[in-house]
Amino acid sequence: MEFGFSEEDEAFRGEVRGWLAAHVDSTMRRRTWERTLGKAGWIGLGWPESGYGNRTAGLTQQVVWAEEYALAKAPPRSGHIGENLLGPTLVAHGTPEQKSRFLPPIAAGEELWCQGYSEPGAGSDLAGVRTVAVRDGADYRISGQKIWTSLAHEADWCFVLARTDPDERRHRGLSFLLVPMDQPGRIEVRPIRQLTGTSEFNEVFFDGARARVEHVVGEAGQGWRVAMSLLGFERGVSTLAQQIGFAAELAGIVATAVETGAVRDPVLRARLVRQWAELRAMRFNALRTLGGTGDPGAPSVAKLLWANWHQRLGELAVEIRGAGAAAGPVDWSASSPYEIDAAQHLFLFSRADTIYGGSDQIQRTIIAERVLGLPGEPKGAV
Repeated sequence: MEFGFSEEDEAFRGEVRGWLAAHVDSTMRRRTWERTLGKAGWIGLGWPESGYGNRTAGLTQQVVWAEEYALAKAPPRSGHIGENLLGPTLVAHGTPEQKSRFLPPIAAGEELWCQGYSEPGAGSDLAGVRTVAVRDGADYRISGQKIWTSLAHEADWCFVLARTDPDERRHRGLSFLLVPMDQPGRIEVRPIRQLTGTSEFNEVFFDGARARVEHVVGEAGQGWRVAMSLLGFERGVSTLAQQIGFAAELAGIVATAVETGAVRDPVLRARLVRQWAELRAMRFNALRTLGGTGDPGAPSVAKLLWANWHQRLGELAVEIRGAGAAAGPVDWSASSPYEIDAAQHLFLFSRADTIYGGSDQIQRTIIAERVLGLPGEPKGAV
């Protein structure tokens, strides 16, 4: 396929680059940064509809924005879940009232969202969700637990997949609800301390939390269809920006290998070259997918590629450092029990790459059944 940038795209790149150069500030608080983006209309570029305070941009310009954002080392986004997951889902499945209520605050950077999918007994297998929502007049009362909920400690709202029909099993009888997080006594958020010493993820407990009936997206009992549609939006243009970050990590590891002399080891040198070549292949695959192949397995293929590539990169990072990679300063007075450098963080955090967002096993099952047409595993098979 041909994937190039027009003169109009390059003019847009100049605008983006200039704006980022003038506004990126590493000391700015995350919510302030979201509002700064929203005020300039940069949130919601990929939405097919405008009129919510957002600009809209074509595919190539979305790629330009994502790549320039990464190259500018702009702050990590707090609003990406609302913008890139819920926003397109509401455009596709929401009522006019839901769109007018929720899309403008997302585009303005005023309301932050988290995703209430995974549970202790239902991670990659979302059909096993046990969180229950019971109709109570004009509301649903929600009880249950979600886990690995990114940024729940910052979020104003959570979109929750819950079982509203107790007589149905698996993917039937689920509903997709929009739940306000400010419900003291009904919603509790507990941070999960990770190997890296940080806690971006959380456990969320619902004890009779309320969601309004008009805040069910799609019809009640049709939540699986909406939830799967949302997951289709999860891996798109953002994967290209992700690869910019990967390239920066790889460049840092190569520089360390040169500095320490590890690059003279032919085995390590070959592995570095392989990482570089595979990263290029991932970029071409991402561009091909964005060209509209219609391949239902494309998101799963992409996830398998980058997750395993990134995990191998983390292993390389510490191998090149040698024994020194196991050491690090310890400051017991800090909020974190220890501090780690970039290579150590990469190694530890990438251990989860092949699990979160759908494990490798789940991705391979999707490819086997939905793309290759192979029969599913027998129920109850070990």
